[in-house]
Amino acid sequence: MNKGLVTFFDTTLRDGEQTPNVSLTDEQKLAIAKALDKLGVDVIEAGFPISSKGEYGAVKNIVKADLRATICGLARILKTDIDACLDAGVGLVHVFASTSDVQLQHSMKKTRQEMLDLSVDAVEYVKDHGTPCLFSAMDATRTEPEFLYSVCRGIEAAGADIINIPDTVGIMAPSSMFDLVKRIKGVVKIPVDVHCHNDFGLAVANSLSAVEAGANQVQVTVNGIGERAGNADLAQTAMGLSSIFRTKLNINTEYLLETSRLVERFTKINLPPTTPIVGENAFAHESGIHSRGVIERADTFEPGIMTPEMVGQRRRLVAGKHAGKHAVREMLKDAHFDLTEDELARAMDRVKEIGDQGRRITDVDLYAIAEAITNNVVQPTIVLEELSVMTGNRISPTATVKALVEGQTKIGARVGIGPVDAAINAVHDILGGTDVQLRTFRIDAISGGTDALADVIIGVEDSHGNMVTASAARADIVIASVEAMISAINRLKARESK
Repeated sequence: MNKGLVTFFDTTLRDGEQTPNVSLTDEQKLAIAKALDKLGVDVIEAGFPISSKGEYGAVKNIVKADLRATICGLARILKTDIDACLDAGVGLVHVFASTSDVQLQHSMKKTRQEMLDLSVDAVEYVKDHGTPCLFSAMDATRTEPEFLYSVCRGIEAAGADIINIPDTVGIMAPSSMFDLVKRIKGVVKIPVDVHCHNDFGLAVANSLSAVEAGANQVQVTVNGIGERAGNADLAQTAMGLSSIFRTKLNINTEYLLETSRLVERFTKINLPPTTPIVGENAFAHESGIHSRGVIERADTFEPGIMTPEMVGQRRRLVAGKHAGKHAVREMLKDAHFDLTEDELARAMDRVKEIGDQGRRITDVDLYAIAEAITNNVVQPTIVLEELSVMTGNRISPTATVKALVEGQTKIGARVGIGPVDAAINAVHDILGGTDVQLRTFRIDAISGGTDALADVIIGVEDSHGNMVTASAARADIVIASVEAMISAINRLKARESK
């Protein structure tokens, strides 16, 4: 096991943006770079400068941000590519070339010796300009071993500062990755890096095995995005190394959720709720046995060596058909509902009845059940009166919301990326800079056709970390989104006022 510091090379802005249908603006790339820097990643691969003028400008813009992390640019074994990286001012040039016979013959159209000679020249060219160089032996895991070792030796002799061993098509098993990295560590003295793809769902496992074998650096992306099935997930790799292997990292893990949500929003790739570490359900409990256990002691049904607070999360209890009365009582207690045993039993019957119908029970549903049973109806803080949205192919989507806020008429108007985003922004506008933030947003179709009913489920969170979920079903997704948002905010405000 590598006993020293393991560094993180994040390629969200390069390999991550190669995810099909993902394209980031310069402003989004800079925001992600700043978030990664705050997170503590050691190297940020900002892009492939030679690929376009826009890409070159984006890389240069990130370099100018003067971040703590080393900014890296990608280059083929071509002087024009390397010059573009150097001109952009990067602190590390990442040179790559194929080493497997299948890619040499059918992609690069080079012999082994031609590729090696060009690679050595490229590394020497980078070093002649006084810039650190990382070399990637692309498709290393399908490369004939002895030839791969000779490439590693040649690249080290040329002056490379670090060598990357990519599992380009994700075919390695963890045990095989361990053996390969172990052998390469015996061949070269420079640090060894790994870049694992997730075609068989083993990218994180292979990265951990590589570190076990002595790898000094891992390449990752936020939310595991990237070519095909993506790359090793940053959060999972970081927490696996820090919590299970007790490896020293520079990652500030408390910002993992924050960074994940930023990338999720910009890329529009929604994570499954069951995503480890950063998923909505990563620290959520519905089962009665589990909920009762974590109420008494969190590590009864959680790892213990990783807590929600360590990654920026909060533990949540969820109402549903599997919920026990201890969890429901705790959830209602947090919302300041004090039910008798008889009232709690009636609430449980209603929760299970709804759950048996196949419906998701949001926090607002649970609170409404409690209010009906106790005859204690809370007056809403916000009452929606009017909503209008204007959109088109030549204008930015714009929404106007009119509502009663604590008895006073408020009107807000905002633009957005789409009509739903504009409408949600307009709700924030009428609240005058509230600290309530949208945290989760999901749309489920209830029926088919162009007039399908959509069930919008929203989660909002205040500055104290209190989160409330609500839903609304309509044929109009925009109206349903606003109604769910307002319902969730009303319940959150009711909790705060009690």
